[in-house]
Amino acid sequence: MQSNLVSFIQVLRTHDVRVSPAETLDAMTVATTLGYADRQLLRDGLAMTLAKTPEEEAVFLACFDRYFYQRLSDFSGQDAREDAGTQSPPEVEEHPGEPGRSDNDAAELSPLAAAGSQSPSIQALLDSPLMQSLVNNDRNELTMAIGRAAEQVNLRQIQLFTQKGQFTRKILDAMGEEQLRAAVIELERQQSPALIELQRYRDILREQVRDVVEREYLLHAEGKTKQFMDDVLSKTRLNNIEYIYLHKVHELVRKMAKKLASRHSRKRRQLKRGQLNMAKTMRKGIPNDGVMFNTYWRQIRKEKPQILAVCDVSGSVAAYAKFLLLFLYSLQDVLPKVRSFAFSSHLGEVSNYFDDYPVEKAIELVNWKYGGATDYGNSLQDFAKLALDDINSNTTVIVLGDARNNNGDPRLDIMQSVYQRARQVIWLNPESRRVWGSGDSEMLRYQSACHFSAECNNLKQLERIVDQLLKSTK
Repeated sequence: MQSNLVSFIQVLRTHDVRVSPAETLDAMTVATTLGYADRQLLRDGLAMTLAKTPEEEAVFLACFDRYFYQRLSDFSGQDAREDAGTQSPPEVEEHPGEPGRSDNDAAELSPLAAAGSQSPSIQALLDSPLMQSLVNNDRNELTMAIGRAAEQVNLRQIQLFTQKGQFTRKILDAMGEEQLRAAVIELERQQSPALIELQRYRDILREQVRDVVEREYLLHAEGKTKQFMDDVLSKTRLNNIEYIYLHKVHELVRKMAKKLASRHSRKRRQLKRGQLNMAKTMRKGIPNDGVMFNTYWRQIRKEKPQILAVCDVSGSVAAYAKFLLLFLYSLQDVLPKVRSFAFSSHLGEVSNYFDDYPVEKAIELVNWKYGGATDYGNSLQDFAKLALDDINSNTTVIVLGDARNNNGDPRLDIMQSVYQRARQVIWLNPESRRVWGSGDSEMLRYQSACHFSAECNNLKQLERIVDQLLKSTK
């Protein structure tokens, strides 16, 4: 059961439920203490140990019910017979084909039992544990047999929907279904009336195995498939992502931002020396009749750095700017003050859009107002008027653009001024490095006025760069 519990925790992790190694040990202690007899009690105990938010609890309960599935498989074939609208063949007698039965006795048997009395291979099938369990509808034994075969073929390793047929066949082979298939072929060759009955048992078995594989796929592969899809989307060029996947990309951006926020969140610590904070010390002593058991000290606050994000929202790079802004504003709890600017032929500050509207609506309005043909020279002049005086040694400037200026004046002197004033200037170019400087690209000239420049056209690259940025602003 401990291995089952570890496997269950792995399922939770694929469904974005965070479980640490220490919590895994706690879950094992809970399971050992509560035991496995009372399913409800075990579920509640593990939920209190492993689920830390209401959202994680909902995922936990769904995964628990699907992983520790209690219902026995139904091998009666009642539904199949009703759908077919046919009368099922009579059940086989309890001891079909016993030695010593006469031909007259065999005639009174079901067609399948009669075929067994005439064929050693059919009789061997009827005497097999699998066929006996099917004939007698021994649901306990058949469910356990499917479970053993599933474990034997490592069904929990299923990841893609295309593997469902493969695992179904592997489980059936592990259960000995090839003997049943051979008997069906033999009866077809003989045109025996027992064929219909044997085919019914075969189809019922296959249906139940397919149901087991389907449940395991939904449990184990759903999370892995989501992780695989997230990985594909994070490495795909943002302008190549189809519209139907944009909501998934938005979720992925927020997930990445949440991870970075957890990694770089500022940890508050209590100082134990310096200037005494008398007011707070006295206030905290009120519950103790004014006795100041604990002392509190004034903290020296450092000037917070600021980030200026300058985004080209012309048609060729609008998608990249959209996700950079979405990424930055998903990190508002961690990032220092962020001021955003958008430009194509002219530049303007758009920070207030994100204060007045939801982030998706704000980005849509920014693209509508500032989109158009690109003029880096004129846009840099606007930027100098709006923000050059505010740039100092605590300022990080991020420029997102392809540096294609339509053969206009690049105003490299303004970029040099920004470079000299700022703590760091980062240029993110969605184009491949191989085309920097080709045609009307001014990237190689702008690169001389940057502390760091990089190709950035997918979320994985963007996450890595923002991660480095957060490290440098601590």
